Amino acid sequence: METYQLSNGNAIPKIGFGTWNVADGKEAYDSVSFALNEGYRHIDTAQAYKNEGSVGQAIKDSNINRQDIFLTTKVWNDKHSYELAKASIEESLSKLQVDYLDLLLIHWPNPKPLRQDDAWKKANAETWKAFEEFYKAGKVKAIGVSNFMRHHLEELFKTAEIKPMVNQILLAPGCPQDDLVAFCQDHNILLEAYSPLGTGSIFKNDLAKEIAQKYQKSVAQIALRWNLQKGFLPLPKSVTPKNITSNLAIFDFELDDKDIETLDHIEGVKTQADPDEVDF
Repeated sequence: METYQLSNGNAIPKIGFGTWNVADGKEAYDSVSFALNEGYRHIDTAQAYKNEGSVGQAIKDSNINRQDIFLTTKVWNDKHSYELAKASIEESLSKLQVDYLDLLLIHWPNPKPLRQDDAWKKANAETWKAFEEFYKAGKVKAIGVSNFMRHHLEELFKTAEIKPMVNQILLAPGCPQDDLVAFCQDHNILLEAYSPLGTGSIFKNDLAKEIAQKYQKSVAQIALRWNLQKGFLPLPKSVTPKNITSNLAIFDFELDDKDIETLDHIEGVKTQADPDEVDF
């Protein structure tokens, strides 16, 4: 598996297996087990997905060396304080049955209960302090954020001793988020792409279908390749074995510049939700 390098020098596999909306129990266990068997070495979960237990069990039962698997989870919106974040990280470690995480993210920057009087600013600073402590202790190998826009990052920079190494946002053809991407890259923050297929909306796009036919690849493979050539790290999610397998087959071709530009501007694909307006 090819890798990117994070700002702290750690390697991170260039494609990950996403588990959002994958039900805890058999579905999560079987899909993660299959993905690991097919060659994925990067698994992404979150407290809010409520499947950390099954994800952790699948990793444990895989008999793959722990150091060969890159594991990410995220702290949810109701844990945005120093003490709550520390307790929730320990809980995630326990559920996942691991003694360290490869990457830990703040899931959303501005939960609805913290919007009055900009309470999110202090909450994120406190949460990040807990992250930094776990990082310094070696229980978390890298720390980052998710769904952070530029103003959220700039606010966090005011108090952070260690800058975020990752920002996981919605990146897909039709949603390149150029300005935010440029800002993150200027600060050596790797962009991870959740919903790199636009939560499935790209499959309805005729231009994406035409480009897929040109390269004799699937629409999903075209979208994932677009992410890679942008320097993003896609996190496709599937519970269908053939799709889990085919989503890895994106390292044997390249899109030309014209097709990249066309995919940048396709319409009708799901875009990033405004984290200052989401209803949670």
